[in-house]
This record gives sequence, C-alpha cells and structure tokens, in this order.
Amino acid sequence: MNAISFVFALMLASASPPLQAGAATSNITPELGTLVVGGFAPYPAQHVHDELYARCLVLDDGHTKIALVVCDLLGLHRSVSVEARRLIGEETDIPPQNVLISATHTHSAGTALGKDRFTNQQVLDDYQHFVARRIADGVRRAVNLLRPAEIAYGTVDVPEHVHNRRWLMREGSVKPNPFGNIDKVSTNPPVGSPDLVEPAGPIDPAVSIIALREPGGRLISVYSVYSLHYIGGSGPAHISADYFGVFCEALKKLQDDGDNDPPFVAMLANGTSGDINNIDRRNPQPGRPPYQRMREVAEDLAGKVNAAVAGMSWQDRAPLDVRFAEPQFAWRSVEPELLTWAADIEARAPRVPDAHVPVGAKWATTPEFVRPLSYAGRVQLLAQTTEPALIPLQVVRIGDIGIGTSPCETFAEIGLEFKQRSPFAHSFLVSLAHGYIGYLPTPRHMELGGYETWPGTNSLEPQASVKMLDALIEMAAEIAPRSP
Repeated sequence: MNAISFVFALMLASASPPLQAGAATSNITPELGTLVVGGFAPYPAQHVHDELYARCLVLDDGHTKIALVVCDLLGLHRSVSVEARRLIGEETDIPPQNVLISATHTHSAGTALGKDRFTNQQVLDDYQHFVARRIADGVRRAVNLLRPAEIAYGTVDVPEHVHNRRWLMREGSVKPNPFGNIDKVSTNPPVGSPDLVEPAGPIDPAVSIIALREPGGRLISVYSVYSLHYIGGSGPAHISADYFGVFCEALKKLQDDGDNDPPFVAMLANGTSGDINNIDRRNPQPGRPPYQRMREVAEDLAGKVNAAVAGMSWQDRAPLDVRFAEPQFAWRSVEPELLTWAADIEARAPRVPDAHVPVGAKWATTPEFVRPLSYAGRVQLLAQTTEPALIPLQVVRIGDIGIGTSPCETFAEIGLEFKQRSPFAHSFLVSLAHGYIGYLPTPRHMELGGYETWPGTNSLEPQASVKMLDALIEMAAEIAPRSP
C-alpha cells in the first residue's frame, strides 16, 4: 500500500462511526410440570433450582446491526428460531438473517423442540411461542441499551474439563447396540474399565471470548464459547441451566460493577461438544452432591475467562457482516430390516400405565425396553419423512472474528477443522444454532458407529458434516476481511 492509499484508508476508518453494543436477558423458565428433557424418558419438573434465560447481545457498527442470543435450552426447533427472528425483524431494524440464536444443551430444562424433530416446520406449542416472544423481547431490550463500545477478542485453553467420551475398546468388549449390532467404539464406557484402549477423537480445549466494554470503562458483555457438552448432577426433577448458567453468574460476580445499571451480561454458548463430556474415563472420581461439579467447572472457567479478558487489547471499531443460508440435505435413510426390527420391538414391549413415555415412543414401558422402544419410534418417524431437511447455516463477521454455526450436536474435530480452514484471523463454531437436528459425526465416525451415529440419534446423510463445513467456509470467504 502506497502513502496516498494508506492515508485514504485512515480517513475512511476515522469517518466510520465507532462500535455500539447493548446486552440484556429474558427469563424463559417454564412452569412446573413441564417435561424435563435430556434423558430417554422425560419427566415433569417439580422444582426450579435456577432460572433459565435467553441472553442477548446486540452490536451496531453504524451500518449493520447483529444480535447474538444464547438460550438455556436442550435445543430449539428451527421454527422457534424462525418465529423469534421474524418478531425481531418486525420490531427492530435488525434483519432476521442477522440474528444468531443457539441453545446451550442443558439436560435439565424444558423442551422447545416440539413433538416432531424430523420436520422443517411446526405449529408452535405454548412454550415454543413463549420462548420466541422472550427472545425477541431480550433483543429489543438490548437494542434499547446500545451505547458506544470497545471490543476485544482472546482465547484461553482449559483442557482439564473436557474429555472425549467415545472410546476404542479391547476387542470383544463392546456390547451390542439396541439394534443387535456391535459398534467399533463405545460411548461413555465404564470409568476405569480395563477394556479402554484410547479415545476415538480429539478435544477442543479453547474458550473463545468476545468482550465488549464501555470506552475505557466497565464491561457490557462477554460472549464465550466452550466445547463441553454439559455437566449434569442436578437435583431430582429440578430445572437448571447447568454449568452454562453457573458460569454466567460467576463471571458477573467477578465484576465489581456487574450489577450496576445496566447490568453486565455474561454469555456461554456451546461449541462443538457432540462427543465431549466432563468425565475422565481413565481416572475415577468420587461422587459429589448435586450441583457441586457444575460449580467447580463453571467457577474455574469464569476465573480463567475473567483473567484472559483483563489482558486483551481493545478497539472501538469492528465491521459487521452476515451470511445466512438453508441448503437442503437428505435425511438419513432407514433400511427395511430396521423397520422390521422396530415393529418387533413394539410388539414385544409391555405397556405400562401412568409412567413416563420414552422420546419417540408411543407408550411407556418397562425399564429394559425404554431405550429400544425409543429408537423403534424414532426410526419409524425418520422413515416417514419425505421432504428434504433444511439446514440453517450462518457465518457472522465481527471485525476479524468469524463465527460459524451448526444446528446439530457437532463433533469436536469438525469445530477444529472449521478453525483451521476459516479465512478469518479468529474463528470458532457454535452448535445447536437455529435448530436441533441430532448429532453431527464425521464420515469416519459414522463408520465407527456408537451412540451418536445410531439412526434416530443421528438424522442426516452420512456426508452431512463435509457438506456443512464446505458451505460454511464458502460463506466465510464472502465476508472475511481482504488482505491489503
């Protein structure tokens, strides 16, 4: 760049308005009696341990506005995202495609998935309408709080809390799956088992951090992303945001002025944790009371993020841009013999009155049939699906940061590949965004088998992860900063 061009670039930069940011929260806690999802047989909630929130951050570079929303939910159906973004588009000047809505995947919350996961469009139930409305309200409140801001980006590695839960095992030690086949890997094998060989995939230890503050002053919001599934260990029939919510409260408490008006808003999105959890299979740990492990992980994570933010470099401008697309993918095919198996399971599974109905099943049954009956129902529903799956994909540019999205429980190595291939200086992938379409393994993992690849748990064509990554990288290339 010659001297004249350099001066002209400086003039353009100085003429562009500084960044603005605003953040707010909306309570999305369901009423007691709502079915708590996360296991094979949902059960009614009897207590709220901690409230669930939609945490909302709005950014404005003077030309473009975007919103980032993280919801304390297992997942949300595509139709909930569509409705929330429609409301936001009608009630603010933020276009629907400029809103990123993701779920944390807490296993102790109500469901915004609706009754049929294998469909693109649903008639929303009452809770889904409530969630969409509250997301839109939170974004509107964040818009109301827009003010001049500085932005910083950083990462911190926290490998001690993440472990790949898929293991290669000693030959002959893997038990048959619900369909009577032997997988090459075992998901969540017994802790300390002598049959453990090695994890079947990597971890991603990085916490990606986007921080916003008033110029030279107090923090507005911190948007963090970590590839850890969830912790669990909540109380009996409790509603809880899991470690995601504990982290947000812990990070807020670390701010001297966190409760000042307007309050600081911490956010923790789920990265690529489809094959990752918090259990070290090699080293057994003693049992803990409810919520203790959540607090240990969340508070450690909050302390490390807070320390990282303190050392970041700040700037007052960050160009914003977005690409959003919904390519059509094929659903996973269901072989005739699998439907024969499902019919046989339903013929043999006892009917139990006044019990919890497994996910996908038509009736409650005895414990030994809960998992098979659940999969029998799922594969039949999947086989009945005729329309292609709409896959919401999004890439958000915030300066030299590129955020990609996936509507699935995405494997860690997919997120690592996105970071490696992305044209942005800083990149990460957010899972469970704009939908919930089961697990997203790589083709290699599809060959290995295991829980995350079973039909009904995995719902898309075997090459889905490859197609998604290629589409995301192409979208990222369209909006990434150009080299001088």
